[in-house]
Amino acid sequence: MTQVTLAPAGSEQLAPARPGAPGTKSGASRRLSWAWLGLTPFAAYVLLFLALPTILAISTGFFDGEGAFTWDNIAALGDPVILVTFWNTTWLSLLTAAVGAVLGALVCYAALGLPPTGVIRSILDAATGVLAQFGGVMLAFMFIATIGVQGVVTVFLRDTFAIDIQPGSWLYSLPGLILPYIYFQVPLMIITFLPALSALKPQWVEANLTLGGTRSSFWLRIGMPVLAPSFLASFLLLFANAFSSYATAAALASQGSQIVPLQIRAALTSETVLGRENLAGALALGMIVVVGVVMWLYSLIQNRAARWQS
Repeated sequence: MTQVTLAPAGSEQLAPARPGAPGTKSGASRRLSWAWLGLTPFAAYVLLFLALPTILAISTGFFDGEGAFTWDNIAALGDPVILVTFWNTTWLSLLTAAVGAVLGALVCYAALGLPPTGVIRSILDAATGVLAQFGGVMLAFMFIATIGVQGVVTVFLRDTFAIDIQPGSWLYSLPGLILPYIYFQVPLMIITFLPALSALKPQWVEANLTLGGTRSSFWLRIGMPVLAPSFLASFLLLFANAFSSYATAAALASQGSQIVPLQIRAALTSETVLGRENLAGALALGMIVVVGVVMWLYSLIQNRAARWQS
């Protein structure tokens, strides 16, 4: 007679897991994954062009020409000339970021009613992607050839209407950097802010109208509060972009060091600056701190904005 054993009610008899069965870890799954090798090119790029320059900037700022540790380079950041340079860079970045943010937001609002796959929207996306990266010597040459001392527009207005738009050659001074900076700030604002504006749900507009609201009340009570974090995050990104810009300023302002990137160039090319060696490393360290704080704030605000876009 075969004896049958009944399991208690509510209990289950588990069969031993077979190798390779679902829900079990086989030997193959425990093997080392080689998927991380796909990040090797990006990791090498970050190491060579971001991490290594940052380490060099920090290290050289704390050492003199003979390799001895010193605080003289860091103390030079409190010099009145250096403070004025940082202030010039700050107000130039704030002004161009504010103008670029407002103009870019207006363009985004105008493009909100365009079909996402339409011809005009496609041209706008392509143009902003190109113009946001159109800087450096090419951008400086365009402004010099257009509104420089002997530029096409300058000569035309001077010979035809006796209007001189280049009194004192302002294009080659600090105020002359405002227009070139705005030129690449507006496209960058469109790229970063248009997705946030497009994320506004039509149901919110319908609910506002159903409850007796108007278009103005929608933007004042719903649209602007929702878009405020994205707008502020884009503004901070534009500020960091202008604060660290070098090539355009170097091509236009060939004389003087009125902003921090040009001051770093002067510290690298001159033998002595304010009697301190390796001053360029201290200046670069100051820029890293400023841009790092701005990008940290940008990350915090962007995370808050992502809650509304999800």
